[in-house]
Amino acid sequence: MKFVMAIIKPFKLDEVRDALTGIGVHGLTVTEVKGYGRQKGHTEIYRGAEYAVSFLPKLKIEVAVAAGSVDKVVEAIAAAAKTGQIGDGKIFVYSIDQAVRIRTGETDTDAL
Repeated sequence: MKFVMAIIKPFKLDEVRDALTGIGVHGLTVTEVKGYGRQKGHTEIYRGAEYAVSFLPKLKIEVAVAAGSVDKVVEAIAAAAKTGQIGDGKIFVYSIDQAVRIRTGETDTDAL
């Protein structure tokens, strides 16, 4: 089992969700986060004053999948989240040692 975590631009959420649903992924977690990568934020002007925005709003998407589905999930997220501009995000894949569905007691891939 694998845990796929993606940091994406907020306006790409619907496209990513649709892409994941299209390949059979039925559950995901979305968290609003702030951060920066190579773009290191930007400056904005508000009421005539310039100020630096060090942390940009992003969304963190987390999906637990069977190990055999990881490549399809990563490809679907990457294709749906890509704009070609700086700040498109990153995808990380982690191993899951154990999973338990609390309601039924199912374990591992059955719990996904």
